[in-house]
Amino acid sequence: MVKSKVAKSKFAKRYPKEFRRQMVEWYHAGNTLTDLSRRFGPTPWAISRWVKQADRDEGLGDGGLTTVERAELARLRRENKQLQMEREILSKAAAWLCVQKGGHVQ
Repeated sequence: MVKSKVAKSKFAKRYPKEFRRQMVEWYHAGNTLTDLSRRFGPTPWAISRWVKQADRDEGLGDGGLTTVERAELARLRRENKQLQMEREILSKAAAWLCVQKGGHVQ
């Protein structure tokens, strides 16, 4: 399996999945985004994104893509890019062969 090369900020702090899950649980337990941010470090905006994504994954969200759907979309985009590249190579090879045999390209 080929891992995707996603551009990641050199400055953004990455939080483990378990930490993000715990933040979501505490938010649903009644803590505010600001309170969680002050106590644990991530910005309120980051925590709100984690909460929205967790809600989507549970089918309660705003209609955005779930984590599984996002992964599938990324896989399909990679596959589509690969197929387009292969098609272009085959098209060029066919044109080259046609020229070599003295034919014409349509």
